Amino acid sequence: MPKAFVNGSNLYYEVTGKGYPLVLAHEFCSDLEFWDHQVRFLQRRYQVITYNARGWPPSDVPESPSDYSWEHGVEDMYQLLRHLNIKEAYIGGLSLGGYVSLMFGMEHSEMAKGLILAATGAGAFFDKEVRKEWERMQEIRAHEIETEGMRKLKDKIAQEASRIQLRHKDPKGWERYYEALGLHSDVGSANTARRFIIPRPPVYELEPKLKKIDLPAIILTGDEDAPCLEPSIFMKRNIANSGLVVFPKSGHTINVEEPELFSWLLLDFMTSVDVEKW
Repeated sequence: MPKAFVNGSNLYYEVTGKGYPLVLAHEFCSDLEFWDHQVRFLQRRYQVITYNARGWPPSDVPESPSDYSWEHGVEDMYQLLRHLNIKEAYIGGLSLGGYVSLMFGMEHSEMAKGLILAATGAGAFFDKEVRKEWERMQEIRAHEIETEGMRKLKDKIAQEASRIQLRHKDPKGWERYYEALGLHSDVGSANTARRFIIPRPPVYELEPKLKKIDLPAIILTGDEDAPCLEPSIFMKRNIANSGLVVFPKSGHTINVEEPELFSWLLLDFMTSVDVEKW
């Protein structure tokens, strides 16, 4: 079980295939296992690196809330790539992992050949009162995780409006997603919700930094993923060398809802950048 001690925590990671490196960071409600289709598809041409973020066993689960933030997420990815002696890679992720990838592209652009930003931008609202209400609900969720646990909350989370599409499309895949959700660390999930998800700068506040991104980027979102659809369009308008893909009748978990299409789009993006045709 390979682990790298980076930024004060041990991260469990997997490296599959040979070729140019691609790192994929997972979302809040999953782990590296839910990149399985992309790993098996893309390993034929790329070296695919997946890992469990801090707070997701078998990676370490720090007890202190101060050990969680979006800055920790970026630094963890950076140090993991350094640990693997990777100087440049395609940087990608979904949701929480997409936000880490976006900020990595700003903080360490010299190490990113291109950005893959899937289901990224939840929590971005122009209306400050709406944002405050969202933060309040996220704090309630963090408290529920602490007091009730992910095993009890998995029913509520897995059937949210932006996640139920997976159940409609792939009941067996949804069942796997549902059962895995209940095994997440309560400590890691609550700390991530409270110290990463709530305080992170909303995408709409990043406009000046988005305009400075000089990297090829592909932005992917589901048309029924309400928290991410408008932020994705906003990123498309402000990242100069970006392309936007909207998946029809799709929610938040687009990499498992539409695994073949998602994988082909990543391959097309990376091969286009490889031959300078993006």
